Amino acid sequence: MGLLQQPMGHGHSAKGSAAGPGVPRAGGAAVPSVAVGRLLVLTDRSLADALPAAAALPHDVKVEPLDAESLSHAADMGAVAIVVDAEPDPAHALRVLQPFVATRPRVPVVLVVARADLERFAWGEAGDDFVHPGVTPAELRLRLEMLRRRTGGGGEAMLRLGPLAVNVETYQVTVAGRVLDLTYKEFELLRFLVSNPGRVSTRSALLSKVWGYDFYGGTRTVDVHVRRLRAKLGSEHEALIQTVRGVGYRAAEPSEDD
Repeated sequence: MGLLQQPMGHGHSAKGSAAGPGVPRAGGAAVPSVAVGRLLVLTDRSLADALPAAAALPHDVKVEPLDAESLSHAADMGAVAIVVDAEPDPAHALRVLQPFVATRPRVPVVLVVARADLERFAWGEAGDDFVHPGVTPAELRLRLEMLRRRTGGGGEAMLRLGPLAVNVETYQVTVAGRVLDLTYKEFELLRFLVSNPGRVSTRSALLSKVWGYDFYGGTRTVDVHVRRLRAKLGSEHEALIQTVRGVGYRAAEPSEDD
């Protein structure tokens, strides 16, 4: 497991490369490889400064500020792991993590710790593993693989809603057995909605969660992507994404048979 291309700033997602049918396409263009899950990196620096090894690994990496608000949304982001940049200010990182760890989260936490700080703080109470700032891509990939095996991963690999199946590891989506050809943002939007069935999200909230806090486009972007998703689901299944007039969108409530 690993990370991927370097984002331009906080709230930005980057996507690795890998090919295969049903794999989302970035900006409508074919993506040459499959990302293996989302890695949430919490840092107040650029990704290149916090974790340079990220550029060589195949995860979908989302960078957010190192604060309590970012951690509160971690479950909604579908991350397989959270990387916390504790090198610049270890005490701040621990303060932010303390209430999160107390909730016994299912998402494992990896700490970026300077060698000089290894014995200065109780890192074992704040995370599940650690790396040093200069970690190589090979070591980071191995540590994430081993961490996933130890913890059972950062949640279910497959999200299901009626006939819809969303694999968050292979980025493949099927409806009634038919593989959907989605762009990257279409996939991310669908994943967020299906992860929260029945919960209404405003257009502004969807922009923040899916496109990132630094996205400057208007809420019309959400409407366009929902329309495209419904078209790809087909008339028989388009009702899986519901409109709540004057508010936003939600995924349909699961039926008793789901």
